[in-house]
Amino acid sequence: MKNLDFVLLLDCYGSFLTEKQRELLEGYYNEDLSLSELAEPLGISRQAVHDSIHRGERRLEELEAQMGVAARMQAARAVFREIETLSSALPGDAAAQITEAARRGAALFR
Repeated sequence: MKNLDFVLLLDCYGSFLTEKQRELLEGYYNEDLSLSELAEPLGISRQAVHDSIHRGERRLEELEAQMGVAARMQAARAVFREIETLSSALPGDAAAQITEAARRGAALFR
C-alpha cells in the first residue's frame, strides 16, 4: 500500500531530490505507476527502482523532520476548516464573508 503522505512531501521537497529520485517518486505516487512500469523504460530492475524510491522517501522524511513545511501546511488547512465551521454559526453576511475568506486562505495551501 502506497503511503500518500509522500505526495505532500514530494510537493514540498521534491526539488531537493536527485532528478532520478524525483522522477521515480512522481511516477510512483502521482501517476500510480508500478515498479515494473518505471523500470522498463530506464532499462533497470524493479529492485533498483524500489531502492531509489526508498532512498527518496527517506530523504523526504529527513527534510520534513528538519523543516516541517508539510506539517505546518496541514495545520493551516485544519485551522481554515475550523474557521469555516465556526463561522457557519454566525448571523447573516458575516458568516458568508468569513467562510469565503477561509476558503481563499485554504486554497493557498493546496
